[in-house]
Amino acid sequence: MDALMADSPAPATRRVRIDHHSAVHDAAETARSLARECGLPGAMPDQAAVLASELAGNLDKHAVDGSLYLQPLPLGGGLEILAADRGPGMAELERCLTDGYTTKGTLGAGLGAVRRIATDLTISTRAGTGTLICARLTLPDAREAARQAVGLLSLPAANEDDCGDAAAVTDLGGPRTAAVVDGLGHGPDASEAAQAAVRTFRTHAERPLTEIMTVMHRTLRHTRGAAVGLLRLSAAEAEYCGVGNVRAVAIGPDEVHHRLTGQPGTVGWRMPTPRTHGFPLSGAATVVLHSDGIDLRWAHTPPPRLLRLPAPLLAAALVHGYHRTRDDATVVAAQPRSAR
Repeated sequence: MDALMADSPAPATRRVRIDHHSAVHDAAETARSLARECGLPGAMPDQAAVLASELAGNLDKHAVDGSLYLQPLPLGGGLEILAADRGPGMAELERCLTDGYTTKGTLGAGLGAVRRIATDLTISTRAGTGTLICARLTLPDAREAARQAVGLLSLPAANEDDCGDAAAVTDLGGPRTAAVVDGLGHGPDASEAAQAAVRTFRTHAERPLTEIMTVMHRTLRHTRGAAVGLLRLSAAEAEYCGVGNVRAVAIGPDEVHHRLTGQPGTVGWRMPTPRTHGFPLSGAATVVLHSDGIDLRWAHTPPPRLLRLPAPLLAAALVHGYHRTRDDATVVAAQPRSAR
């Protein structure tokens, strides 16, 4: 079962832009607070703060357009800190992961400390292009949660405190199932609709996708409504059910395989009879489900590097590079449970 309860809110991602040195301290304090919210005990909130501080410090010293994204793990059990930037990349990654290695005359704890503390660490870097890092922290008996091939980020529109999007992923002992919800408009009313839809999803996630959509429609009748995309992943196939502009894109290491968008309509207001679309998955496929706050052009001619990213880094790359900042943006990137 998910660590998050069915009636708890879907958390928005906390973004810390590393555009000045004091942001390093802000990142550390955000990570410490988030670790406590995730129920990590003892010294683990301080460990989370170290992870954030080291990653933010590297961005401050070396990167261009760097940000940290901090949030609970998509399937619960701990937290993750994602770092994204647009350059200059690391030409010698293994040396950078060694304690004491530095190019700036500092102590060089940096990524060596991150590798020692993190339960799971994933890095993609390319000289002249940029770096993506996902550091996950869990209790020792929850290491499997840190290795799940799932990425989820959800950010509000610029100058908004409330995120009108929401998302959730659940396994429930069977196929992996995900929902992305885009409440109409922005702000508190959109957030209310999105959160209500996610609560309904968590309660009914084991049911057929069309039934989940129908129950959501009843739940949202007294809200402003939402666009909704539902995804179910089995070992060799996927199912998608969508109403409104929540898109599903299946990719492999070399190309985009499928692009789907929802039926016209609004869940909670005028919804057509929902339909499910099935499509095959190869062993290396990742499926992305995202709201229209992510520029769909990413899927038309994606850079080869993007297609080969692990799910958590792919979600971060799409939010960092393709967020239409005037809109809320949410991305779920996932592989079937057996894919890793």
